[in-house]
Amino acid sequence: MSVSKKDILIQLRKDLLPLQGYTACRGNIINIGFRPIEEAFPNASFPTACIHEFITASAIDAAATNGFIAVILNRLMQSQGVCTWISASRTLFPAALERFGIDAGKIIFIDLKKEKDVVPAVEEALQCDRLTAVLGETKEISFTASRRLQLAAEQSRVTGFLLRHQPSLLNTVACVCRWRINSLPSGSLEDMPGIGFPRWHIELAKVRNGKPGSWKAELRANSLYDITENISILQQEEIRKTG
Repeated sequence: MSVSKKDILIQLRKDLLPLQGYTACRGNIINIGFRPIEEAFPNASFPTACIHEFITASAIDAAATNGFIAVILNRLMQSQGVCTWISASRTLFPAALERFGIDAGKIIFIDLKKEKDVVPAVEEALQCDRLTAVLGETKEISFTASRRLQLAAEQSRVTGFLLRHQPSLLNTVACVCRWRINSLPSGSLEDMPGIGFPRWHIELAKVRNGKPGSWKAELRANSLYDITENISILQQEEIRKTG
């Protein structure tokens, strides 16, 4: 039976992905519960055993980023269980993880005195294949250092998250994905007053061999729901009212 050129190209792309540090196709595949984002990745699979970089510009964005990461950690830790959170000035309140179905007791928090020690500690932790994920908070990182983290994640099969709060330079790094998570105003609950479910603007600014994009999502019961269209309609209504 003859094979089409399209099938050959698809197979070649699958064969090249592991060589380029993208191992979702042969690693621990997880479902993050948000299909629009998953379709941005090769093979429509959230990449594991690699490094994800998150950029934040304000304390509000940092809180939203921690929430989004917690959603992913919830999926990662269902099959395995322990991760490490390394920082010199931690932005996470551990007790808040219970809202995302995560037992804070399964996260090893390493609070260092100097930020320059964070990246080396993250590299050491990534070499431990008994961990599910490693998270590190640091403002700056060089391409060489990021490459070392990526190689360590590929070898140990551990997923890494690098949180860069207010970096002075948005330099090129070896991470597979670069994310920006921003907080959005919550919507009302069936026209009732009060604070509704958290809403985020999720931007995938960079993804190796994938399709960058942005989405608006609402978090309900540890699941993300696409509200991009609804937000768009609301914005149009506001434009009409003010126009």
